[in-house]
Amino acid sequence: MNAQSVLEFLLQNEKIDQGEVDTILEEIKETGVDVVETLVNFEIFEDDEEFWTFVAEDLQSEYVDLSDYLPPTELLTTIPAGLARLYGALPVNFDLSGLTVVLTDPFNQQAVEDLRFALGKEIIVGVANAQRVEELINENYGGGEGDEMGSVLEGLAKAGLGADEQVDLQALEAEANSAPIIRYVDLVLFQAIKEKASDIHFEPFANEFKIRYRVDGALYEMAPPPAHLTASITSRLKVMSNLNIAERRVPQDGRIVRTVGERQVDMRVSTLPTQYGESIVLRILDRSSVNLDLENLGMSEFLHGYISEAVTQPNGIFICTGPTGAGKTTTLYAALRKINTVDTKLLTAEDPVEYDIDGIIQVPVNENIGLTFQKILRAFLRQDPDKIMVGEMRDLETAQIAIQASLTGHLVLSTLHTNDAPGAVTRLLDMGCESFLLAATLEAVLAQRLLRAICDSCRAEYSPSDIILGQLGLLSEDVGDRTFFTGAGCEECSQTGYKGRLGLYELLDMSDSLRELVVERAPTLVMREKAIELGMETLRDDGLRNIYEGKTTIEEVLKYT
Repeated sequence: MNAQSVLEFLLQNEKIDQGEVDTILEEIKETGVDVVETLVNFEIFEDDEEFWTFVAEDLQSEYVDLSDYLPPTELLTTIPAGLARLYGALPVNFDLSGLTVVLTDPFNQQAVEDLRFALGKEIIVGVANAQRVEELINENYGGGEGDEMGSVLEGLAKAGLGADEQVDLQALEAEANSAPIIRYVDLVLFQAIKEKASDIHFEPFANEFKIRYRVDGALYEMAPPPAHLTASITSRLKVMSNLNIAERRVPQDGRIVRTVGERQVDMRVSTLPTQYGESIVLRILDRSSVNLDLENLGMSEFLHGYISEAVTQPNGIFICTGPTGAGKTTTLYAALRKINTVDTKLLTAEDPVEYDIDGIIQVPVNENIGLTFQKILRAFLRQDPDKIMVGEMRDLETAQIAIQASLTGHLVLSTLHTNDAPGAVTRLLDMGCESFLLAATLEAVLAQRLLRAICDSCRAEYSPSDIILGQLGLLSEDVGDRTFFTGAGCEECSQTGYKGRLGLYELLDMSDSLRELVVERAPTLVMREKAIELGMETLRDDGLRNIYEGKTTIEEVLKYT
């Protein structure tokens, strides 16, 4: 249950004022204590029960005391485990009037509508202590994702859906909205979100329909559904993302927003026509799993201090570079949050807007109506901004406007796709940027990679072979008595030895000697050698630092640098 929504609810009911809202939010941020417990501590309510009773009265629902409640097995079967966990719903009664449920977030009306639609039952909402609801869901539905997936797949096979290749559009839409398909897709999404996946891939082939999800940069395969359900599952995903299910010949882009427990999860949907059907990829933007603070990005103390100082400069261009999925946008958001204060006007142009941040004006690019990066940037300069973030410098015109914005007293942050920091300079020169203007405006380039971190639960010491050390450019005498670590594999990390990710960074600070090389249009190799001579720590150097600190493995560093 979101603390902000609870406080807004109490503010509307004149139970607290705006000053108390700010104070309570600050207290929750500092202590990490649950919002209801904080309200009791502030003596807004006498105890938990008084709060939940107040909520029930306002929502015109019944308060349900779950302190000694043990749900009977036959009642639990009215909601499949996947749906119960996905929507945070616990059944407490089932009679002629309908199914009474209590939710971990009683303010989430969309969950009620989704449950009503998925179960085909009238849903009556009660109100109970959210923490107790979550406990009971975990006790009675906890774990067993594999069993749940197996039973849903068995149900799909028995339903015999999608067997007719010539099914018409109306029948296909009806099938996509059938209960078995809805349950299956919801369970796939829930499992991927639970595993903190960044992407889900639905891939049609001649004789099978693969579903894979990416966790910490690596792809894992889920249990595949029957191949004949390809069209039904694809149509369900397109219905959820408001796409045209009749159009299968051209790529489409959409969006799904779901509330899972207390978290709002944003999924960007991309379809691609293939010879066996449409390939669909969902990019999961789970705001709760991304910590947009510079302090938590694993940078060295020097790098953190440099970026913190760089984003406070009055003008110039700061570029973050690396391949897709390297965390460039996350780094720029973290930098923007550092300077997101009342006295600073921040504007961003993005394709798409990935995270909503209060206090920052965020504009999504829409090529279909001609709203390009160039048009948005020109409009930005008339909006009196202090700092500007451009999602990506894709062409000469965008780069030129960014340079112009820098010359007229604005700090511009942006991203590029290059392999290293010096390569970003060459890329901009190749685009057609004037070398003397680029030398005058570019302040720094930060190259980065994301690689997997060793699981803390199964981290173990090991001795790498001379061959592996040689691939890193090291000799046994260079290593000395340093200790190396790897992940042995455990339940916590699904036997992979890795859990979570960390960043590798390479900072190119534009000194006067480097600016001279830019004006001379020197090759990337020359700039790189000069930067290293001036003290630039390369991606490989940063990788070695993380290896020595026991944060990642040699194999991961070799893979990404």
